[in-house]
Amino acid sequence: MTRIRVPGDKSISHRALMLAALGRGTSRVRGILQSADIEATARVLRALGATIPPLDASELVIEGVGLRGLQPPSVPLDCANSGTTARLVAGIVAGAGFDAEFVGDASLSRRPMGRVAAPLRAMGIEVTRPEHGGLPMRLHRGSVQGVTWRPAVASAQVKSAVLLAGLVGNVPVEVQEPVPTRDHTERMLQARGVDLRVEGDTVSLLPAARLDAADVDVPGDPSSAAFIAGLAALGALRREVRIENVDVNPWRVGGFRALRRMGALLRYEDEALQGGEPVATVVCGPGALQGISIAPEEVPSLIDELPLLAVVAARAAGETRVTGAAELRVKESDRIAAVVSGLRAVGVYAEELPDGFVVRGSDRPLTGRVVTHGDHRIAMAFGVLGAVPGNAITVDDPSCCAVSWPSFWDDLQRLTHD
Repeated sequence: MTRIRVPGDKSISHRALMLAALGRGTSRVRGILQSADIEATARVLRALGATIPPLDASELVIEGVGLRGLQPPSVPLDCANSGTTARLVAGIVAGAGFDAEFVGDASLSRRPMGRVAAPLRAMGIEVTRPEHGGLPMRLHRGSVQGVTWRPAVASAQVKSAVLLAGLVGNVPVEVQEPVPTRDHTERMLQARGVDLRVEGDTVSLLPAARLDAADVDVPGDPSSAAFIAGLAALGALRREVRIENVDVNPWRVGGFRALRRMGALLRYEDEALQGGEPVATVVCGPGALQGISIAPEEVPSLIDELPLLAVVAARAAGETRVTGAAELRVKESDRIAAVVSGLRAVGVYAEELPDGFVVRGSDRPLTGRVVTHGDHRIAMAFGVLGAVPGNAITVDDPSCCAVSWPSFWDDLQRLTHD
């Protein structure tokens, strides 16, 4: 049986750096994801006066400056390609009352920031953005007020921005979600002594005098692990694979549930709690794959895995239909269009829906070149499909995987030749 560990969870890595910077005392972060997106968060926190060491150490030792210890930035906050950096740090900056400009690369600059600007405005912060609604975005100096925010679209990033604004601004906040989203921010704040309560779809945070430092062991990213699980489900590996120390937070494992419904072998072993997060070894293998329907209520728990599920569907019997996933159109690329055009380019029937896609499986060899639009999840998904014996698929920009998994291609090569 093959064993592998995937890179540290991206969502937890972002939050671990931010909360370590805001904590009072020494925090140790082990297993952090070393990628372009996490480098963006480290760079932005340094611009706000935090001392963040280089990310290439196995353990980062961070001396926090405290909830009121950040400094106004003297340069624009460059978030590169990281939407999580831009949206969560916007909450921190709003709470601190700083004047700051957020900038990013061409892809991030096109992505919507209105969902985070709206609650910050409701909290009394002036936010200016370009007409197209993306970056650059400027937050103007001011004092935040408490808010009860009811987003029209569920978003863990927006929820986290509001919670962080309340935390740093020392005001009470409440977020009433239309459907639950990933709860890493809530778990990590509670572990640091913050009075945060979750009741049904409502998350409430009361003012905190301080944020305790805490050590973090970052578990493996389930979104990255899903690519290995998909590889195993498609029969591209010679044996079962054990993906060790994976975060199996219930709001993050919809991709695993979908693979299981499609017929893949997938089970958890060695389940445990690690810093408030459930972790497990995920054991994966091939199965007789069948197409499935993915309903809107499932989408928040597998939004990042949908490109992978689309390529698995290309080898499943029958039709796979995804609806309620319009959010895919405003990711690093229009992932609905990118998935459908990529599948068509290699000979698979696929069609776009306004809020999803339809894929009909094929058992014939698939060949062709896929345009990734610089999107790491598109590149990795078609890398997985290309690794299936008999297929010959290339992608135009393999380097874009550095956003979340810099060693993806090396790991893929090792796994498929093990």
